[in-house]
Amino acid sequence: MRIYGLCVAALLLGLVSFSVFAGEVNVAVASNFAAPMERIVALFKQESGHTLKVSLGSSGKFYAQIAGGAPFDVFLAADEAIPQRLEQEGLTIGGTRFVYALGKLVLWSAQSGFVDAQGAVLRKGGYNKLAIAEPKLAPYGMAAKDTLEKMGLWNAVQSKLVQGENITQTWQFAATGNAELGFIALSQITRDGKVTGGSWWLVPHDLYNPIRQSAVLLSGAKDKAAAQAFLAFLKSEKAMAIIRSFGYELP
Repeated sequence: MRIYGLCVAALLLGLVSFSVFAGEVNVAVASNFAAPMERIVALFKQESGHTLKVSLGSSGKFYAQIAGGAPFDVFLAADEAIPQRLEQEGLTIGGTRFVYALGKLVLWSAQSGFVDAQGAVLRKGGYNKLAIAEPKLAPYGMAAKDTLEKMGLWNAVQSKLVQGENITQTWQFAATGNAELGFIALSQITRDGKVTGGSWWLVPHDLYNPIRQSAVLLSGAKDKAAAQAFLAFLKSEKAMAIIRSFGYELP
């Protein structure tokens, strides 16, 4: 009985110690990464005891909020340029920035058979609205603009464009039929390595600049140990397997 009691006491002490050292990390996350982040949050808490408090939005808006003193610990952006800018402005911890995923742009319709494998639907017409994310705020929106410009279609589609504040709102325009077409992130329609529905064109990489989604530890982080543990976890095999399953490439 005494040995049993000691074992129980040791177990309880371990649980108490685990909870004492568990922290909370406030993470600003580009909205294209919402689905994989949901899985990563659960797995990270299970393995570390730390909690992730996630805010989703456009990278451009997060830049403005962080520059204005918003209390985020970690920033998972949809590009490399914005974290670099924060780094230059002294708002990050030096040496913590890295690319966690390489994003892919797709032209997507909720209607099966509407989008062909070469994206010729953009030239043929037959649609009223084309959704893109706001290029000034969202890297995927800039990638969509770059694509249309290189195809010589940017000016021609101006009357058809509807712009989402971020890539989630852009997907919603297309998913609900408010826009027949939308330039969105491949991750938004991919689960376990497979596109879930509709019709799509995977935009060739040479039509837009690489989408090097970067993470960085912010200088205002309150619990730096927990934040650093999360960034380390993001580089782990388990996290990378989740990221890959949503259609991203890895650096």
